Amino acid sequence: MSTTQQADGEIHEDQLLNFLVNSLDEEVALTLAENAEIDAEDIYEVLVGACADGTSVSTLCEKSEDAPHENSVLYHLRTKFDLETLEQVGNALLQKDVLDVLPQQVEVVSDLHLRPYYGDEDGTDGLYHSQAKRGTTAFHAYATLYAR
Repeated sequence: MSTTQQADGEIHEDQLLNFLVNSLDEEVALTLAENAEIDAEDIYEVLVGACADGTSVSTLCEKSEDAPHENSVLYHLRTKFDLETLEQVGNALLQKDVLDVLPQQVEVVSDLHLRPYYGDEDGTDGLYHSQAKRGTTAFHAYATLYAR
């Protein structure tokens, strides 16, 4: 009996996860020490999963039985990634395969959430700055995109 799945014209969660993880792995070079307990694919799976669930890396790692420890993932995110390069690669990936993945016209809705940042004013690199709201001009920005 064949285990090959036939295409049904829909994108499934596991297919999208594999596509995103493989795309990140191809575009973002991440080298870890040979004795590292996790590999780049583990980190990308946590990142994609946290984005898809609308949660944090810490929360995803705590709730998932097969996820690596949150401290391991967060350590590598803080020490191995250059945010500007990662943003450029992310934007390029969003545009790269759009026509292959979504060959038909789709309806798209986007939403931007700004969470106020009240921390150290010297540590606002990588934060979104906007008009004053709730006593601050620095925010963590989260964008969501829904296509159907």
